[in-house]
Amino acid sequence: MITKIYFFKKKILYSFFSNNNRVNGSYLSYQPVVLRGKGQILFGENVAFGVINSPKYYDSYAYIEARTDSSVIEFGNEVKINNAFSVISEKKVLIGDKTIIGHNCSIMDSNFHNLHPDKRRETDEFPQEVIIGNNVFIGNNVTILKGVSIGENSVIGSNSVVTKSFPENVIVAGNPATIIRSLD
Repeated sequence: MITKIYFFKKKILYSFFSNNNRVNGSYLSYQPVVLRGKGQILFGENVAFGVINSPKYYDSYAYIEARTDSSVIEFGNEVKINNAFSVISEKKVLIGDKTIIGHNCSIMDSNFHNLHPDKRRETDEFPQEVIIGNNVFIGNNVTILKGVSIGENSVIGSNSVVTKSFPENVIVAGNPATIIRSLD
């Protein structure tokens, strides 16, 4: 009973940090979810955040930011996301239907800062869409960077850093992620 009261209060507290008013659809949350930015955030049916009795459940939240007016973050149907998730978009991030995402994962479609040493304090001029296909399984502690497309039914191994695109039906892992084997 004490745990339920604690998390109810925590969800209310974190809702005050949300400032995005361009949200379509709804989601189920077992942990706080912060929705920020000026862009669109779209939820399909049966999207869920947080897993009880899983790492980071007691001390984290999901952070979703569609940073600019033209940013879009779209969650397909039946997407299940573990604890301590973050996605930040300056252009577009699409997460396909029935995708499962482990705890402590980050997805971003921009470097957010210019990589040139003399322009480091300036924003990234070239965000690139991130597209995650249907039925993708993303392990714990994965980072997916700008310009990546992951084909449907693929698996991303824990602790991977995904810097390039991969076809459907493959297992990838590593830093940087590479194809381990095909699922066909």
